[in-house]
Amino acid sequence: MALIPSQILRVAILLSYFSILCNYKAIDMPAHQTYGGSWKFLTFIDLVIQAVFFGVCVLTDLSSLLTKGSASMEQERQLRKLISLRDWMMAVLAFPVGAFVVTMFWTLYVYDRDLVYPRLLDNFIPQWLNHGMHTTVLPFIIIEMRTTHHRYPSRTCGLFAVCMFAVGYVVWMCWVHSMTGVWVYPLLEHIGPMARILFFVCLTALISVYYVFGEILNNYIWDSSKSKLKG
Repeated sequence: MALIPSQILRVAILLSYFSILCNYKAIDMPAHQTYGGSWKFLTFIDLVIQAVFFGVCVLTDLSSLLTKGSASMEQERQLRKLISLRDWMMAVLAFPVGAFVVTMFWTLYVYDRDLVYPRLLDNFIPQWLNHGMHTTVLPFIIIEMRTTHHRYPSRTCGLFAVCMFAVGYVVWMCWVHSMTGVWVYPLLEHIGPMARILFFVCLTALISVYYVFGEILNNYIWDSSKSKLKG
């Protein structure tokens, strides 16, 4: 038996994301006042994705609790829809985008933090909030994967959706640059046009790799669990 029920864990994680988002939006940073605001940063988009995803998880838990023992076919149908949405969000958005943000941020931070998180930001963003945005996302999503079996869509459909998200974000970054003359991330100011194209292609490829990795990890966790139960 789990020490903490998964339903309580999800509520706690959801509340933590609300706290992180509220504290982040309360910061009076110059970048928040320019075109696109917080929405031009993948970190903020990912925080919203994670908050919405765990919100759907909590809603699914509540619906499951209310539906238990009910003979209503309509309630069962609505619950199945919620579960399908939860699983799709986990597969296509929550895991690959979350894993990408965490690993890409800390890789660039260790190499040269000014490429992704200039020291000036230390004056605005406390360390605990930085870790809430760029560190705890991954363990939270792995905890969710470990406590609940999520059904992945077909790999073709899943990869298509992930690639559409990545391409959409690249187009959004280019649009912000066309409107402001400034790239969202300092890294893009230091490389030429061909290197940017290569970077965007690698971004799309890497987030696709994380989708496949998430699918493999999910299957491994739950295939192992089934084997133990049978044993």
